Amino acid sequence: MSVATSAAASAAGLRRAVRESVSGLPREFWWLWTSTLVNRLGAFVATFMALYLTLDRGYSASYAGLVASLHGLGGVISSLVAGVMTDRFGRRPTLLIAQSSTAASVALLGFMREPVAIAAVAFLVGMASNASRPAVQAMMADIVKPEDRVRAFSLNYWAINLGFAISSAGAGFVAQYSYLAGFLGEATMTLACAVLVFLKLPESRPERGPAGAPARATAGKSAGPGAGTGAGTGTGTAPEARIGMGTVLRDGRFMSVVSLSFVVSLIFQQGFVGLPVAMGADGFTSADYGFAIAVNGVLIVVMQIPVTRFIQHRDPRRLLIVSSVLAGYGFGLTAFAGSIAVYALTVCVWSLAEIVNAPTQTGLVVRLSPVHGRGRYQGVYTMSWSVAALVAPLMSGLVIDRFGAAWLWGACAVLGTVAGAGYWLLMRGLDLEEGTEGFPAKKPAEGVLAKTPAGPSAATPAAPAEAPVKAAAPEAGTA
Repeated sequence: MSVATSAAASAAGLRRAVRESVSGLPREFWWLWTSTLVNRLGAFVATFMALYLTLDRGYSASYAGLVASLHGLGGVISSLVAGVMTDRFGRRPTLLIAQSSTAASVALLGFMREPVAIAAVAFLVGMASNASRPAVQAMMADIVKPEDRVRAFSLNYWAINLGFAISSAGAGFVAQYSYLAGFLGEATMTLACAVLVFLKLPESRPERGPAGAPARATAGKSAGPGAGTGAGTGTGTAPEARIGMGTVLRDGRFMSVVSLSFVVSLIFQQGFVGLPVAMGADGFTSADYGFAIAVNGVLIVVMQIPVTRFIQHRDPRRLLIVSSVLAGYGFGLTAFAGSIAVYALTVCVWSLAEIVNAPTQTGLVVRLSPVHGRGRYQGVYTMSWSVAALVAPLMSGLVIDRFGAAWLWGACAVLGTVAGAGYWLLMRGLDLEEGTEGFPAKKPAEGVLAKTPAGPSAATPAAPAEAPVKAAAPEAGTA
């Protein structure tokens, strides 16, 4: 076979793979996906806040850390509030309020000069910018068929990282000339997202029908093929008890997943808080760290779609166990790094774990969420990433200062092992039904331990869905 023929065959295979990855998803999903991409293309505050405060405004590093903590605290609070709003008032109103508030607060932050005012507005920015995530994830679960949700969340995660990679480079260029332009640019892009949501996205929240009646989209509008599916398949045929925040917190299985998510996100956060400190202590420059961490964004952009095709119909139990252990030991290998190449290699390892873990984990959360409690469940799940973003800097600083970086990387390996074991224990009793969320069937002879799960999903089979932003972004999540 000639080189030209091989190249043509490869190109045809690539086109087919891309077509299969993006086909079959509803139009509303692509508008939501576009909103996510536009939002991340305008990202500026989370990336350049520390540099703005220390270099442009002349404040101390400790003050910059305080502002970052207040920004994160706002995100923790809004995760819960926005989850309740998403269920009570709807996905669309929550998105519009969150994005409009983000645009206004980010623009205001660019004009603040006094330390107290900057800190207060940064807290508001954290609240507003994080409030859209439960609504985005709940809407995506509403409008996408259960068997396509892992693929949909993977594509959304890909958009987050693609936008983040582009905006980081562009915002860095803008910041050289005017930080204010960066703030106003993010405000403009976020406002554009709100306009897009207002014009193109109908409400998708399922209505509560009479007992035994299927869930319907509000205002008589189609919520998409996934609207009637809640915590598993066929949830519309059984009456569902009213879901409150107490119901979520009493759901033992779900809160176990949230706890494991917190452990895994603690590990991933070290790429943005522990790794730069450790590399600096080893004599590497900020440019060296920038090169190493850039591998993370490049790999996610390049590999997310093909890896998603590989994992889409594979057992999520194994994926979560393997990705948790791989993340822990990927960071654990950093203890042996002595060159940029080895640091970049370790980033490759844990980035692969992130690519697998993010959509699978979010999909599991949707699977465990009752249809009328998706907003609250997603809010609590998002909070696990937000809390990890607060705890991770304290953890890395304490361990590195007292014991050295090698102990931090060893702790990551231990945490990854603990998370993997936790998923193994938890998932043994999860009944995964054929055709649901792309989860393969489990033969009855293999013995599923818990046919009737505890918590709010007990009446129905269980259902899969931004890291958070990326903390994943250091946000891990969604638009």
